Amino acid sequence: MIHPVRRALAVAASRAPRQFLAAASRTTSVRSVRAAAASGSYYSTTSRRLQDAFPSQLENLASSTLPKVVPQVPQTLTEKIVQRYSVGLAPGKKVKSGDYVTLQPHHCMTHDNSWPVAMKFMSIGASKIHDNRQVVMTLDHDVQNKSEANLKKYRQIEEFANTHGVDFYPAGRGIGHQIMVEEGYAWPGTVTVASDSHSNMYGGVGCLGTPMVRTDAASIWATGKTWWQIPPIAKVTFTGLLPPGVTGKDVIVALCGLFNNDDVLNHAIEFTGAEETMRSIPVDDRLTIANMTTEWGALSGLFPIDAVLASWMRAKATVTAMEHPELGDKAKFTHAKIDALLENPLVADPGATYAKQLYLNLSTLSPFVAGPNSVKIATPLKDLEAQNLKLDKAYLVSCTNSRASDIAAAARVFKDAAADNNGVIPKVAPGVKFYIAAASLLEQKQAEDSGDWQVLLDAGAEPLPSGCGPCIGLGTGLLEPGEIGISASNRNFKGRMGSTDAKAYLASPEVVAASALKGKIAGPGWYQKPEGVEKVIIGEGNGVVEQDKAMSIEDALDKIIAEAESLIANAEAGLTPESTSSSPSSSEEESLTEILPGFPEAISGEIIFCDADNINTDGIYPGKYTYQDNITPAKMAEVCMENYDASFGSIARAGDILVTGFNFGCGSSREQAATAILAKQIPLVVSGSFGNIFSRNSINNALMGVEVPKLVQRLREEFGGGEKTVATRRTGWKLTWDVRRSKVVVEEASGKKWEQKVGELPPNVQEIIARGGLEKWVKSQIEA
Repeated sequence: MIHPVRRALAVAASRAPRQFLAAASRTTSVRSVRAAAASGSYYSTTSRRLQDAFPSQLENLASSTLPKVVPQVPQTLTEKIVQRYSVGLAPGKKVKSGDYVTLQPHHCMTHDNSWPVAMKFMSIGASKIHDNRQVVMTLDHDVQNKSEANLKKYRQIEEFANTHGVDFYPAGRGIGHQIMVEEGYAWPGTVTVASDSHSNMYGGVGCLGTPMVRTDAASIWATGKTWWQIPPIAKVTFTGLLPPGVTGKDVIVALCGLFNNDDVLNHAIEFTGAEETMRSIPVDDRLTIANMTTEWGALSGLFPIDAVLASWMRAKATVTAMEHPELGDKAKFTHAKIDALLENPLVADPGATYAKQLYLNLSTLSPFVAGPNSVKIATPLKDLEAQNLKLDKAYLVSCTNSRASDIAAAARVFKDAAADNNGVIPKVAPGVKFYIAAASLLEQKQAEDSGDWQVLLDAGAEPLPSGCGPCIGLGTGLLEPGEIGISASNRNFKGRMGSTDAKAYLASPEVVAASALKGKIAGPGWYQKPEGVEKVIIGEGNGVVEQDKAMSIEDALDKIIAEAESLIANAEAGLTPESTSSSPSSSEEESLTEILPGFPEAISGEIIFCDADNINTDGIYPGKYTYQDNITPAKMAEVCMENYDASFGSIARAGDILVTGFNFGCGSSREQAATAILAKQIPLVVSGSFGNIFSRNSINNALMGVEVPKLVQRLREEFGGGEKTVATRRTGWKLTWDVRRSKVVVEEASGKKWEQKVGELPPNVQEIIARGGLEKWVKSQIEA
């Protein structure tokens, strides 16, 4: 057995490369760094504390008074915030990426789905909200719907909120995410969740915002807590400065389109950069970027707590003190609260571990447009302008880009044009409809006070109530077949904003306004190209060449240290590398999964193949049905995959195994994406990879899923490519998922058989699925 102190030394040694990196950044060449490392001046397997110890202590570590070495584990900003809001941690435990934690979020927001959440809450036997100060309810999605059924649901939500003393914001007050930010619920350094996929937006103000689903929200209402696995964490470094005419929307559209190979799929993102660089990104732009990290595939998008954020908060505190002096220290924003926040702001530790690092040079960026019908297609505006794409509809709506600053940018387009029109505000182009809706009433009032709102009305814009509206595909102004639309919102999935035969593009507010004015996709001409810039500079690392080289050396050293630690761990357990190996038969026996009584040991069916990556929740279950709570399972089965392939319903059969490409279930947090597939009597979904929120919904609703990239590749070899590719295909192949042995067996139409190991389905997840989902499992626990 190796002495515990030796183990501590090995752990301490694993941190040494961080010191090595710091030294590397001060040297003039990688060669000199290597030489320094070889000489031991930067890297040593003996900690500084032991180097300074007395010889007598080193001779007899077991009986010495040497303090126990407890290495400090560097944490990312994400990990530090999660640390604060995790409960039940072991003493001294430092959370890290990959850990499962019990999370007690600062706040939890629900919107139009509050009543379905309330139904879940009551169905599990709960009668009182655990902490009513934790919960916020906003009505924002279907606010244009004046049907009695929708108005009744809205009344039920308001009555429930009043009964439980929950903060409630009625329809028309604003979009929930904007309310969470402007009312101070999304506070820097906290964890705040919502049952909506764009909770990432809170990261724009240094708050770790991440989505939960309806069942999770019900759990938080009942217990104040839910489960979360800390995702892999990616660092995105900005360099340079945003040029004039380039906005936060261009930044995130470019990131989605240029890093478009699922680079940050299911990651938590931390944005960083030099102080001068970050000063060029105001808070409103940060909110836009963080909001659309959802479309980039991430689970959060966190900006630092810095001087830019502090100035924004100070301004809000000052305005609040002037307009509402009666609130005093009860106001959401006060200078005293901001002082406390800034006294010891959370920052990532030097040497914190990131799963990947990417960079974007802002100085090389120009205006970009996403689409059509995908955020993964990003095109420089100048290229689309040359195509003279005739426009039918334009939208300045959503929580992404309809704040007062966005409305001001759009109004400036028409004001500039008025200078060439004898001072008269010009109208939008003939045949174009331009819809506007502020992110909240407060933002609309600010735009009205400045005159910007009236400018857009004078130009012919059609105002809509503050809410989600066209962004979610609800209410007035949806895209008709064959139409082209451009929006400042966050999603342009096929069919989301109307017809599946329409084309939707995303752009900044000024580009949307200029397009409405000119009748085609166009910009206002504000962009000033920096001298010498010919292309967007992006890459892996942090954008500083010498540091990136040093980091690659550090990665190699980390690998060596990890191998050394593994050897030590094996020795402590009385093992050697040889003794840890086993024969194939014993290995297979060791990997057997316990199967709970009544749970099937295997699931079989014919493969139905939907040959596409990034099939989103709008494709699986159309948004127009999402907030109709009385839809029957039969209707859900009928519309399942409707926006992806209208013929899916007639091709798929009960008992089929649905196989799809990569990143299946990306997009919104709607649970119906999982329950519609179950309604279609499809028991198992297999994909190359899943969107995290869909995986969570699947478990919570008893839909089983397995990732088998090899199967997707093999199906594409057989059926994909060129004219052979069809949206939905019956393959004649049979798949069997052997749950006990954690493998799938595939029998192709030719009779060829092959198998592939897959992830284990542990008993605790089996139990949730066997019970019919998390809601019924929680109820059973309460009853027990």
